[in-house]
Amino acid sequence: MSNGDIFTGEVIGTAILILFGAGVCAAVTLNHSKAKSAGWIVIAFGWGFGVMAGAYTAAPLSGGHLNPAVTVGVAVDTGDWDKVPLYILGQLVGAVIGAVLTWALYYAQFAANADEKTALPTLGVFSTVPEIRNPVANLVTEIIATAALVLPLLAFGQVDGIGIGPVTEGGGTVVLGSGISVLLVAFLVVGIGLSLGGPTGYAINPARDLGPRLAHALLPIPNKGTSDWGYAWIPVVGPLIGAVLAGLVFNAAF
Repeated sequence: MSNGDIFTGEVIGTAILILFGAGVCAAVTLNHSKAKSAGWIVIAFGWGFGVMAGAYTAAPLSGGHLNPAVTVGVAVDTGDWDKVPLYILGQLVGAVIGAVLTWALYYAQFAANADEKTALPTLGVFSTVPEIRNPVANLVTEIIATAALVLPLLAFGQVDGIGIGPVTEGGGTVVLGSGISVLLVAFLVVGIGLSLGGPTGYAINPARDLGPRLAHALLPIPNKGTSDWGYAWIPVVGPLIGAVLAGLVFNAAF
């Protein structure tokens, strides 16, 4: 895979992921949306379908990581770190683009939110917000939830017959590739959301949180409130630690 293909694939795939994911959060959260108050199950499936759509789209170009934690986990397993910065850059750019597209799509709802007697906070549409603000507990939650993503994901890429020929690079398997493995990862993300997402909103992806948080800070959203930069390090550091631990466990055990 060329550098251009990797960057393009990760930008497009991550933008699709965030458009679906932030889109379902907007649909469920914002007033004057037909999906208002549809609930957590809808949000979990929306993010899962976003993973599926983004990863299938990006797979032919980049393998469809869409997540710095996935990229780091693969690098820990394979020892190949050469393309890691390129993957992460593409993921961050794509996440910002996806967030901007979500804002444009729900522009009327964001504008109407400013006219409500009590304006709804909008950060939760774009980034994660913990239910109980406890930095240690929040960090541990993101570490565990991300390990629960990356370890099975690495295993999916190693099981014969799961994919249609996994993409390889530098002698190591790039886990997603194409085929059924992408669908399995999408359902894995749904499961993580349903089972592990309650405490922090399951960022499990530094780009998924940081990119939209940047967009939230920069976009002209009426009455948008704070972008909560004091919390922003947790959904970045936690997933990266979880990814490293998952890669080390997988490398040692399999």
